[in-house]
Amino acid sequence: MITEYRPMAKLPEAAGYKAGDVLLVFGELFGRGYANGIVDEARRLGMTIVGTTVGRRDSDGALRCLNDDELAAAEAILGGRIINVPLEAGFDVEQVDGASSISEQLKSVKTDDWETAAFSDEYLKRCIAAGRDRFCKNLRQVVGEFEKLVPAGANVLVSHVMAGGFPRARIFMMLLNRVFKGTGDRYLPSKKLWESGIGRMCAASFDEVTAETFRLLLQETAGLRNQIARCGGRINYTAYGYHGTGVLVGGEYCWQSYTPYMPGWAKLKLEEIAAEASRNGICATVFNCPEIQTNSSVLFLGVEIPLYRLLASIRQKLGDKSAPLFERCQAMLAQGKGIDALLHKAEAYLATPMLKNIWEFGSWPHHNTKEQAELMLATSAELMEMHADQNNLVCAELSRIVFRSTGRLIVHASWTPEAPVVWLDHRIITELLATANAHESIILS
Repeated sequence: MITEYRPMAKLPEAAGYKAGDVLLVFGELFGRGYANGIVDEARRLGMTIVGTTVGRRDSDGALRCLNDDELAAAEAILGGRIINVPLEAGFDVEQVDGASSISEQLKSVKTDDWETAAFSDEYLKRCIAAGRDRFCKNLRQVVGEFEKLVPAGANVLVSHVMAGGFPRARIFMMLLNRVFKGTGDRYLPSKKLWESGIGRMCAASFDEVTAETFRLLLQETAGLRNQIARCGGRINYTAYGYHGTGVLVGGEYCWQSYTPYMPGWAKLKLEEIAAEASRNGICATVFNCPEIQTNSSVLFLGVEIPLYRLLASIRQKLGDKSAPLFERCQAMLAQGKGIDALLHKAEAYLATPMLKNIWEFGSWPHHNTKEQAELMLATSAELMEMHADQNNLVCAELSRIVFRSTGRLIVHASWTPEAPVVWLDHRIITELLATANAHESIILS
């Protein structure tokens, strides 16, 4: 268990990766997000990019490889070759002992009786085992294909980008909407959902997709590690974590966290797996990254609030050099609205005494309260209303800076990581942006 907040203290030295070395993206890229930063930096260094896919489900539920059109589209997003073996993780669509899958069973759960829905521990174990067996079988095939793609003497960086685990069921999405977006009578405490039968099943699903896939990756690539070591190369593993982050509030960098972060327990397990691997001589690091706006942000309203404060950090560190960024962001705001007002509103939320009482590092992850949820959602809405177009938000511009910056930091820090778990906060991002090459390529491009 990681008990200490460990933000990266100084910029990493340049890594030894070079042209001919290989980046393996373990998980599929959809749109633009954190993992694109690693891909961009690896490409800048001349590394070969290899990806994987989760596959697709046919209408009958069968898992399959990508067809030609899907493969071409996925490789275009990645900018490299994809090993076309489905690596879907999880167990909610597995059928065991002739019974319907968990997702199918959840279809019959009514809105008023969700609290009585439950799955026995023995049934969950069988579903988990079935999903894991399928995953491992395909993982071994992926590793076998990847081994053929690694040149003798090459270094390899494996980036674990798998996350999630929400069951594919309408009832569950309805409940999540109440947890993450509900106010008044529609508010549902996250703790109430998490301690229900459905919640316990979801916790197991998060563990499998977010954390156990990392453990299995490390186990199934033991032979690859030996092969690379015999040829004089090295292999490093990274994974994306979230465990709150440090943002500038009241002139100081303060740790804060999105609440409620239900995948948090799985992220803690991910950290433990990296720490165990490190003790066993494997170079594996979880990098806890700042919040960004992603495809799922429509569900997690409020997660973007601390991201606005990155502007304050950039202005403090870069001064006049930040002017082009501020001009772009100001152009996104409605008439009569200014960047300073935007930053003040985000800071006022983060400095609220009520939240300080909720955010205690040692007890993370935290469940929501009605007062906290309503304040967060109201603040999020007010910040969005300050924009001229709610489909063109300042936090989208800042997200691009975050994933490019964290990608560069992760690639170089992975070479000789300072610890198995490291936080990349707003301060270290601005330290990176203050360097000439990062400022030009990350902010201005």
